[in-house]
Amino acid sequence: MTVTGTVYARLAKPVLFRLDAERAHNLTLRAATAAGEHAVGRRAVRAVMADAPSSAGVNLLGLRFENRLGLAAGMDKNARAVPTWSALGFGHVEVGTVTAIAQGGNPAPRMFRLRDSGSLINRMGFNNHGADALATRLRAHRAAGLIDIPVGVSIGKSKVTPVDRAPDDYLTSLAAVRDVADYIAINVSSPNTPGLRSLQDAEPLRELLSAVVGAADATPVLVKLAPDLTESAIDEALQVATDAGISAIIASNTTLGRDGLDPRDRKHASEAGGLSGRPLTVRSRDMVARICAVSDFPVIGVGGIMSGTDARAMLDAGASLVQVYTGLVYGGPSLIHDIRQL
Repeated sequence: MTVTGTVYARLAKPVLFRLDAERAHNLTLRAATAAGEHAVGRRAVRAVMADAPSSAGVNLLGLRFENRLGLAAGMDKNARAVPTWSALGFGHVEVGTVTAIAQGGNPAPRMFRLRDSGSLINRMGFNNHGADALATRLRAHRAAGLIDIPVGVSIGKSKVTPVDRAPDDYLTSLAAVRDVADYIAINVSSPNTPGLRSLQDAEPLRELLSAVVGAADATPVLVKLAPDLTESAIDEALQVATDAGISAIIASNTTLGRDGLDPRDRKHASEAGGLSGRPLTVRSRDMVARICAVSDFPVIGVGGIMSGTDARAMLDAGASLVQVYTGLVYGGPSLIHDIRQL
């Protein structure tokens, strides 16, 4: 374990895990934001991660990724700490999910830590400051020379927007962030916005993806699919994505299922929301393997990556890149060290 990993495991993690899960998340994000706002903070972060090896990287989507590890959407919804994620050694970061209209999300409590299962349940509900605010922040980061890795922006439907008007809502977000995003991720798979997952059905998905790709100019557009889709639904979504000119697939999001939970965590099984972490490891990997077997899409594999071994298995299943979120909560900087060399 690295020095940074040891500090996290012995000092930071025990403190954070005594707090409510969302409060711990917010505290971590504030610290990451503060570190990234000053050159001395960024240098300090890079210094403690200096011994982390890195792979040769990969060219994808017309972009250069210096390693295969990315930070998944949801960790930094408002792009507050992008300079720190780069300093920590991530090869890319996906910010958001952001919506056209700023919204507070669902009532708290809305995030639950299931320690024995290595997982989280969240029903955050796309809490974010809005697409315009995110674009302003990313533009400032870029103008200051603080972004040196690809930054994707995940966009979703505003809660108040009816499902039948979803394309216009996504297009509003796209117009705000297109010039500051290296790629756009279309989130139609979160379980925490009413009606959102219905956009994965063939006809709504076709209308949405065609509209976004048509308005994206040269910016690559990716779509993020749910792990709860059947094989036939995956195949149908892939055909729609092909027809629309989608550049890549992100697989997967959180699950509504509760399989794989440790019996000691069963008290949380009735909480509404999406489950992430270790119980999703095999399902996400199988989904990536299925997509790679039946299509030519590049795939970003995300879901249940809790170790370097999990990341290696995801890459072996066909993923070109991997992303982490819950694994970072449990593993800290050591996980970055273990994965970025792959």
